[in-house]
Amino acid sequence: MLTAMLRALYPGSFDPPTNGHLNIIQRCARIFDEIEVVIADNPNKHYTFSAAERFEMMQQLMRAYDNITVHIWDRLVVEFAAKAGARVMIRGVRALQDFEYEFELSLLNKGLNQSVETIFVPTDPQYFVLRSSAIKELARLGGDISNMVPVSVADRLREKMSRPLREA
Repeated sequence: MLTAMLRALYPGSFDPPTNGHLNIIQRCARIFDEIEVVIADNPNKHYTFSAAERFEMMQQLMRAYDNITVHIWDRLVVEFAAKAGARVMIRGVRALQDFEYEFELSLLNKGLNQSVETIFVPTDPQYFVLRSSAIKELARLGGDISNMVPVSVADRLREKMSRPLREA
């Protein structure tokens, strides 16, 4: 009996990739046959890292996985799902606020493409408070981000954020 391969997407800005993102990817890589990591490139949004930089970081972090491919996409993610033949969209959630936003987004996506189902994956507890904006601010202020992002990402983030602070 032949079984169909189950392909999923994991879309996000990944600005920067965090240990929370990696946790969700590691867990989902054991469930799905293939995962397409889709890096959003929205021209109306300001990113710390360019799409090419985020792609490079994610490519490096995904090298150990033979069932994960990384892409940059600048259109509706459901269009990517249709193009890639993915039937599942993975969305990570940390707290109730995340779930409310992600739930509304999943309804919008379902209206655009009925064949794509959204699966919400709660983060493991140790990654509960990892929010990219907080990590970037902590890096900018010289705080310890070593347990929040992979070492390679921490180095790039520190370099990107290393501008002198003004005296008060």
